[in-house]
Amino acid sequence: MTELHHHTLAELAAGLRARRFSSVELVTHFLARIERSNPELNAFITVTAEEALRAAEAADKRLAAGEGGPLVGVPIAHKDIFCTDGVLTTCGSRMLSNFVSPYDATVVERLARAGVVTLGKANMDEFAMGSSNETSWYGPVKNPWDPKKVPGGSSGGSAAAVAARLAPAATGTDTGGSILQPAALTGLTGLKPTYGRVSRYGMIAFASSLDQAGTLTYTAEDAALLLGAMAGFDERDSTSVDTPVPDYAAALDQPLAGLKIGVLKEFFDKGLEESSATLVREALAQYERLGATLIEVSLPSLPLSVPTYYVVAPAECSSNLSRFDGVRFGYRCENPADLLDMYTRSRGEGFGAEVKRRIMTGTYVLSAGYYDAYYLKAQKVRRLIADDFVRAFARVDVLMGPTSPTPAFDIGAKVDDPITMYLNDIYTIGANLAGLPAVSIPCGFVGQLPVGLQIIGPHFAEAKLLNVAHGYQRETDWHKRIPRGYE
Repeated sequence: MTELHHHTLAELAAGLRARRFSSVELVTHFLARIERSNPELNAFITVTAEEALRAAEAADKRLAAGEGGPLVGVPIAHKDIFCTDGVLTTCGSRMLSNFVSPYDATVVERLARAGVVTLGKANMDEFAMGSSNETSWYGPVKNPWDPKKVPGGSSGGSAAAVAARLAPAATGTDTGGSILQPAALTGLTGLKPTYGRVSRYGMIAFASSLDQAGTLTYTAEDAALLLGAMAGFDERDSTSVDTPVPDYAAALDQPLAGLKIGVLKEFFDKGLEESSATLVREALAQYERLGATLIEVSLPSLPLSVPTYYVVAPAECSSNLSRFDGVRFGYRCENPADLLDMYTRSRGEGFGAEVKRRIMTGTYVLSAGYYDAYYLKAQKVRRLIADDFVRAFARVDVLMGPTSPTPAFDIGAKVDDPITMYLNDIYTIGANLAGLPAVSIPCGFVGQLPVGLQIIGPHFAEAKLLNVAHGYQRETDWHKRIPRGYE
């Protein structure tokens, strides 16, 4: 029982079905690990121990009756951006520090229906704005590989919890790299599906045309299991795509011989740390040994992705966050003099510095006289970036490159330099702007810090991406490494 946390989600699911242990035993084991390690890591904002044990008891009854699918009884954590009925849902912000959601997000609802047990809500950058999990009102999350380093963001709490084996998997959201980058920095498999593949209903909005729910797991096989339960059309989300959900697990073992891999030229330009570049090239060589062909691909508009993103995302954030005004729910200032004072002080006190910076940027680019010069032009460049990807996928099956320009950096090292911080997402933003699926898998270590390989596919090619990632993980053991002290 003491080594339950060494198993993948798929292995735990098989163990539950074989009745080698119960869901209650499994959940109790992970809750004990959370109690022991969360004070140092700060990975969880809320731990739902009582609710988790009740759900585990119900799962055990389903398992005893031979009911349910492959996920019944397995525990996971949810990023605190997903509304969860009756549970504090904060988005890492003082603004929502007292908000108890009256309903479940579709992602939470579907996973609960599949029998998944929720351990708690994971810490995150405030309103998902950040690349290091340092903007949370609840304090920074520590990287289990080195507590002086960041775990990446904004899904840093989810990543740290899974990497430290406090949960076998977690949900996350990705707007410009917020699943992929933390996965790379903590040695996990991070999956960002196609925009519209997973419902955004009940997922608190940052930038509505970019946000997408996904997973943080040990393996591609685990990601396939979770995505199968999460994905699918939802009439409550107008951006949800009505297309069939394949059996992602069934395609995992397809051979990789004949696979055409596009190596992204722009990703190996200046800015990429050489030690990380070496590991990514070694991973590409491993794919060649598995029968794949490497083809250099250039996406000439891709270097424009960061400035494009930091016009589009703040503009949408400015609009989405206008609802947090101290009137209907969330934080309200004390003793306001009048309505205007309540609005300004509630927002001024409730939002952190990074959120305010993006709201002001977004309001500016949407203002009269600047909309055409900034927002409209950014949307045109976004189209150019998407067209570059379309041309690339006419030649290759998937694209590969590094996930992050460097391994994890020190807490506090970039927090006062927004531009340097924004450049951490330079390799991941393009997939979001084009609405493409992408996965990051561990491909080695620089010292004791993990490095990630990013794989990008055409729209709705999640099955192919997971197959490509799984093929690599069958030949390597980077994804099996556990941070010292959390074995």
